[in-house]
Amino acid sequence: MLTSERYAAIAEQVAEACKQAGRNPEEVTIVAVSKTVGPAEVASAIEGGARDFGENRPDQLMVKADQFTDSTWHFIGNIQSRRIRDIVGRATLIHSLFEERHARKIDDVAREHGIVQDALIEVNVSGEHSKSGLAPADVRAMLDYCGGLQNLRICGLMTMAPLGDMQAARQAFEGLRELRDSLQSDYPDVRELSMGMTDDWPIAIEEGATIVRIGRAIFSDL
Repeated sequence: MLTSERYAAIAEQVAEACKQAGRNPEEVTIVAVSKTVGPAEVASAIEGGARDFGENRPDQLMVKADQFTDSTWHFIGNIQSRRIRDIVGRATLIHSLFEERHARKIDDVAREHGIVQDALIEVNVSGEHSKSGLAPADVRAMLDYCGGLQNLRICGLMTMAPLGDMQAARQAFEGLRELRDSLQSDYPDVRELSMGMTDDWPIAIEEGATIVRIGRAIFSDL
């Protein structure tokens, strides 16, 4: 099956999952995680209807975002301070922000570019030591800090669920949604929920995901 066909099939499945959950499919953005493939596969996904792509390495983001300028690019990897200048402006949305020093550097670079950089705060809902992100109790303080930066806009939250445990994944997604809901009265811009990947995106949609990050199901035969 071609990448274009796999993407189209995933898009249909996501739309059906939304309908089953009583949601509008237009509420959910599919980010095709293209970190393991080259430009030819990105082009094929675009043929299948893909518009949003995710990269976790600045080098690959630079190459692909500069080549496919009509697509929307997301940075989903760990942030390194020395590479922020390569990310800001290329990534429409940065998913993995959780350190104040990185927020400050993103704000500085965005100011140089004359833009406001959108980002999500990464939250370690499950509490796993192997995962990055803020504890839920620390998110409000981070939002307050970022609120003082003029060229950085926090528009939602992101989490990574435990792998291989669907019940734990559901609990993580539910926890992120409940955290977002508890913040909305004080931080109305915090709307997006980036959660769910190839193995667990249907559960994420049931729990309110607005962005799902799907790579393997699009770019390889499972």
